[in-house]
Amino acid sequence: MNFLEFLKRQEVVLLDGAMGTQLDKKGLMSRGRNNIDAPQEVLKIHRDYANCGCDVLTTNTLTMNRIYIETHNVGVSVQEVNRAGAELARQVAGEKLYVLGDISSTGQLLQPYGDYTKEQFYNAFKEQAEVLAEAGVDGFIIETMFDLQEALCALGACKDNFPLPAIVSIAFKTEANGGRTIMGNTAKDCAKMLTDAGADVIGANCGDVDPAQMAVIVSLLRSATKLPILAQPNAGKPRLIDNETVFEMSPDKFAAGIKGCIRAGAKLVGGCYGTTPEHIRAVADLLGKK
Repeated sequence: MNFLEFLKRQEVVLLDGAMGTQLDKKGLMSRGRNNIDAPQEVLKIHRDYANCGCDVLTTNTLTMNRIYIETHNVGVSVQEVNRAGAELARQVAGEKLYVLGDISSTGQLLQPYGDYTKEQFYNAFKEQAEVLAEAGVDGFIIETMFDLQEALCALGACKDNFPLPAIVSIAFKTEANGGRTIMGNTAKDCAKMLTDAGADVIGANCGDVDPAQMAVIVSLLRSATKLPILAQPNAGKPRLIDNETVFEMSPDKFAAGIKGCIRAGAKLVGGCYGTTPEHIRAVADLLGKK
């Protein structure tokens, strides 16, 4: 069955956890490039999550769009890095798990705050999505988006051109004042505009909120849309210790936070920065998944 049919049949769908911070622990700081430079390490992280009982794997392609690659001198081909990312996740997922093609920010700002037009963003996201779709992903997850307008560009690029479901997940700076992104977008505005634009799932990930605060944002989103809601918080708030960013929330406390997100209305859950296979296993145990 396709991903949306699966979603309808499940009480809660479990996604995987962080890829980037897992690679960082191994000294592999180049993120998406590791699909090409260290594919066995990417495969191992995918396998570790798959063995925890999750339903969905996410490709290691977070910011691998042309604008980000070129402005950050990543030095890879859009086609090669995204195809490799999708194939690695698919290799582990097989026919048992679903694979979502990961799309995220360009790392730039739209006019008038930056130099880029919506058309340029749209074309960059379309190019990335095309490679992921051709490589066999079951849907797209547009995540860690700080600007609602950029998220809408990515959503349009996916839904206008490919017959695959699209999840859109926003990064919120605070749960206060109606939930706000760093650009000032409220949770209600995000929910309404993304719903109207054709998203299949909306939600929140990353940002500056812990799991308990994310539960508040989930409730705000839930009140403004009938779409399924995704919650993928970080493993608590980061601390800088000896010039190293550390996430200290234990798997048990993380799972308790996810339970709060589910109570607030989340149907899809997983982890973002700082989460490990142990965090996802704790959530799987909570949900009774094996």
